[in-house]
Amino acid sequence: MATPTFPRPRLDVRDLEVVLAIAAAGSTVHASASLHLTQSAVSRGLRLAEEKLGLRLFERTSRGLSPTPAGERLIAGARPVLAQLLALEAATETPVPEAVRLRIACECYTAYHWLPATLADLQRTVRSFEVTMVPEHSYTPVAALLAGDLDVALLTTSALPPGRALLEVPLFSDELIFLVSSDHPLAGAASLTRRDFTEYPLITSSQTSKPEQTRFFSHVFGRSRPKLASLRFPLTEVIVAAARAGQGIAVLSEWIAAPYLEGRGLARKRLAGKPIERPWRLAFRRESKEAALRLGAALRFAPPRAPS
Repeated sequence: MATPTFPRPRLDVRDLEVVLAIAAAGSTVHASASLHLTQSAVSRGLRLAEEKLGLRLFERTSRGLSPTPAGERLIAGARPVLAQLLALEAATETPVPEAVRLRIACECYTAYHWLPATLADLQRTVRSFEVTMVPEHSYTPVAALLAGDLDVALLTTSALPPGRALLEVPLFSDELIFLVSSDHPLAGAASLTRRDFTEYPLITSSQTSKPEQTRFFSHVFGRSRPKLASLRFPLTEVIVAAARAGQGIAVLSEWIAAPYLEGRGLARKRLAGKPIERPWRLAFRRESKEAALRLGAALRFAPPRAPS
């Protein structure tokens, strides 16, 4: 009986890592740091991946390297592939693992929009991996970690206290953007300035933590803290509706805002100068290190993304 043959993939893990690093960094120069390679090596890696597929994966724009439609499809599929491979390796190394149980909370409430599906994918791959969300600790995740009420926490702002009780690893970054009504006076502006926030109300979530608010104001205004008019709502849908009604300037994560931007009377804006990047980290108790690092490896390749 003839041995069946199966098609071999043209891309390997290194190709996917290069493409994901460039997509996250926006340039081969910045990607080289995260990959611990030279910029020329990253450029060669990208060319090789494109040659293997016979497709262009990135185009150069004024903001750096931007994925082509083919690149977007590859990026979207590469993250779960790498996450599943890491989980498979861990499962193979420990054939009969004991059940791993972690309690997790997220400092930014928006994480609860995407985290359940990501955890479900992980648990399908590693069935002994059990993660329970504990949202009541969202406002004080570090204190909950120290008290033993949480095992891991997704952080965007809070710093860990000095000492050896808690550890953390970086995950990914997202960008905060602004929404205004399409007939708002700022709708035609190329970008927003500090002054704009003193003239129009800022529309934010009532669930935003104080450290997150402090970080935002520091990025926009530096050491000064002008008195601003603000509207705070508990639901994303209400925040967007208020912006659409012309009540002010809404601030949201780009991936959360994206579904509301398709021909619905809104204009997307960025802050003049550098974008407001928000780094996400996974913090954990030292005794949960092994399981937390497995979770962090999976989450690193599954950051929140706007629906395609």
